[in-house]
Amino acid sequence: MCFHAQQKHDSKTVQKRFNAKGPVSQGIYNGFSHPQLTVICASQPSELRLFNWGLIPYWAKEICIQQYTLNARLETLDEKPAFKSAKRCLVIADGFYEWQWLDSKGRKKQKHLIQLHDKSLFAFAGLWDEWVDSATGDIHQTVSIVTTAAEGIMRQIHNSKLRMPLLLYPKEEALWLDGASVTPQINLLTTAI
Repeated sequence: MCFHAQQKHDSKTVQKRFNAKGPVSQGIYNGFSHPQLTVICASQPSELRLFNWGLIPYWAKEICIQQYTLNARLETLDEKPAFKSAKRCLVIADGFYEWQWLDSKGRKKQKHLIQLHDKSLFAFAGLWDEWVDSATGDIHQTVSIVTTAAEGIMRQIHNSKLRMPLLLYPKEEALWLDGASVTPQINLLTTAI
């Protein structure tokens, strides 16, 4: 799973890397606080936008569903009601965090920062939706990070659930936005913290 991520590059670097204009969020993110993440939507690939982490499907009755939709399993995107009608996007980051279990019960854990080898920007495969709060009329644009089966070093690090976020190779970003199947990025650098 992926519940903690980071994006520390400045706006100009993000805009240049993704050839897009717009606001950029910086920081270390805890998904459970539903922070704003920088995203690129399939419908507007040259525009950066800020969406809250934790997808709220357009049909949801309450915002509380958000706590269960930080991640979306690639294998079940077409089956789960929360994600069936969601639209594709890229979620911009330069790292994410996972905890390796050092014992069978998970009482002892080692935190790892996972990045590309050159610590550059990358995109998670994402899904987004727009929800209108019926009580206030407020519009919420929210996002979920797509996860897949752990590969390579991630099988050793995220050894309790064997999952990892779906990181995209640059050449696959447009393919993901266009609805194509993609392969997870596994050329990763991990740092124990």
